[in-house]
Amino acid sequence: MKDDEYYMRLAIQEAEKAAALAEVPIGAVIVHNEVVIAAAHNLRETTQNAVTHAELSAIQIACESIGSWRLEDTTLYVTLEPCPMCAGAILQSRIPRVVYGARDPKGGCVHTFYHLLNDPRFNHECIVAEGVLGEECGQLLTTFFRSLREKEKQQKKKPNASS
Repeated sequence: MKDDEYYMRLAIQEAEKAAALAEVPIGAVIVHNEVVIAAAHNLRETTQNAVTHAELSAIQIACESIGSWRLEDTTLYVTLEPCPMCAGAILQSRIPRVVYGARDPKGGCVHTFYHLLNDPRFNHECIVAEGVLGEECGQLLTTFFRSLREKEKQQKKKPNASS
């Protein structure tokens, strides 16, 4: 039986694909009976579509893969704590288990701001494991945003061509 770290490494590979496209490096995989049925990464900048988060894309692929909107008996692995939109989609698709790497201090809705996946008022709750390869997942984001800030800083230093 493969463990959570194995599948999180696959999600990290997806996050690295996003970074190579200048996308925020977040990756997700969905596993059913120890088989990866979906793998995706952030594509918001590429698609200019606010809903192309890694989790949502993976959910869409997984639904197509099994031919149902109910993703029962699956586990979602994602490198960053899901936002409210993604947490809602996780609940709606009935994913029973979610494993994530790093907490999201600016938008996380699994543990940081809200506990959407474990709120008994919803008709579905998830088993959640956090912090799996969390340092590595967080470092991907830190490196990406540090690089982005450095590029912006360098752009500001360049003389304006129209001056």
